[in-house]
Amino acid sequence: MAAGSCLLLLLLPWLVTASHSPPGCKIRITSKGLDLVKQEGLRFVEQELQNITISDLHGKEGQFHYNISQVKVTDLQLASSDLNFQPQQHLVFNIENASISLRFRRQLLYWFFYDIGSINASADGVHIHTVLRLAKDEAGRPKISNISCNASIARMHAGFSGTLRKVYEFLSTFIVTGMRYLLSQQICPSLEHASLVLLNSLLDTVPVRNYVDEHIGIDYSLLRDPSISTDTLDLDFKGMFFPRVREDQELENHAVEPVIKETERMVYVAFSEYFFDSAMLAYFQAGVLNIELEGEKVPKDLEVLLRATFFGTIFMLSPSVDAPLRLVLQVSAPPRCIIKPSGTSVSVSAFLNISLVPPDRPPVQLSSMAMETKLSAKVFLQGKALRVQLDLRRFRIYSKQSALESLALFSLQAPLKTLLQLTIMPIINERTKKGVQIPLPEGMDFTREVVTNHAGFLTVGADLHFTKGLREVIEKYRPVPTAAAFASSQPAEPSLDPGSL
Repeated sequence: MAAGSCLLLLLLPWLVTASHSPPGCKIRITSKGLDLVKQEGLRFVEQELQNITISDLHGKEGQFHYNISQVKVTDLQLASSDLNFQPQQHLVFNIENASISLRFRRQLLYWFFYDIGSINASADGVHIHTVLRLAKDEAGRPKISNISCNASIARMHAGFSGTLRKVYEFLSTFIVTGMRYLLSQQICPSLEHASLVLLNSLLDTVPVRNYVDEHIGIDYSLLRDPSISTDTLDLDFKGMFFPRVREDQELENHAVEPVIKETERMVYVAFSEYFFDSAMLAYFQAGVLNIELEGEKVPKDLEVLLRATFFGTIFMLSPSVDAPLRLVLQVSAPPRCIIKPSGTSVSVSAFLNISLVPPDRPPVQLSSMAMETKLSAKVFLQGKALRVQLDLRRFRIYSKQSALESLALFSLQAPLKTLLQLTIMPIINERTKKGVQIPLPEGMDFTREVVTNHAGFLTVGADLHFTKGLREVIEKYRPVPTAAAFASSQPAEPSLDPGSL
């Protein structure tokens, strides 16, 4: 028993580590970012509360019969509001001392006096306390999984006019009390629908598993529920690329976990070496990290140099030394990304086969040389697209056959480097030009981006910008209501017959 307990204690740290997969991409939203979200969210809440549907109110007190219908919110004043983080997974939204102005239709019967018209009312001292719980859904998206809401109205007033004004004022308590109750009962259901249905439809626009191009895709599914502190909201995404020919592939992450300590900007996005390594592995497995040049596609200066270098071999060939040249450049292993505080680089190993292709004859290989290159990588964020610009820094070639041939190839090093810079690098950078989208909802972009390198990962600090309002995006993706639900949401048309009162 004691031995088993000791073994469990020894394995516990390993089990904890194994259950906590490090993210390839991490996003942190700070209190400054939350302030911006609050401003946009407050406009959305105002619009939702203005669309509150309140049921008709009718009743009888002695000889006084009343029917209140067609209640509409005409104005909303949210004097004080706060949106705050609450550990471990909650956002708290508070509205204090708000006021709501209403207008509704009245039908009143007192003895033989029948009156019809409209009434203006106001609810003051409105307090709304809402707590939203964030979680990871089955698809790996952040979602509002639950909401708790409390709403109260301190005071409500109704303005009456007309010949029966004194009677209305005497009996207004019944009407005002009923309206106050109905209004307070509609606030939370409206906000619950806005959160669980409408805001979640906005979160549905966060990309989870998308194709980047015709060769690879990316998996941005959340690894765990969002983590909230008093000042930050952290989202851990898998951040793994995959080849489209092997979409079910899983690549274990052994890279350093990104650690974000800064809070000065609205948002920070961190990428580990795993993020970039998985992209290059996916391209490698898709078979696109190679290029073939033949005949007129081979640069003339390089062709002259190659023919001079391999003149002896070419001279011995039959039937002609004028056969076209073929260059096949192929990456031999998945490139590796190295991120240091001094910068980001990519190491690439490849081989170059040089052949003659006489017409109607089998190709004749002149040489097969190995290449080792190091590329510098400039990572930047534009809008919501992460882009990489590569530049060739170091380059070395050597023969795979003999040291003597390696010495002979020394004169090819400079022209081949020029070939890579002028021919190969533009092709690679064209593929990375489009970039890959960061997992943000539609309508939000980054501005004022600053990239900072660390040991094993890099961070991009930025501010947020709404290119579209929440309402615009939500209306675009709003769930279509069923015919039955639409019919039930319409208020009943009030009767104009006094006898119905």
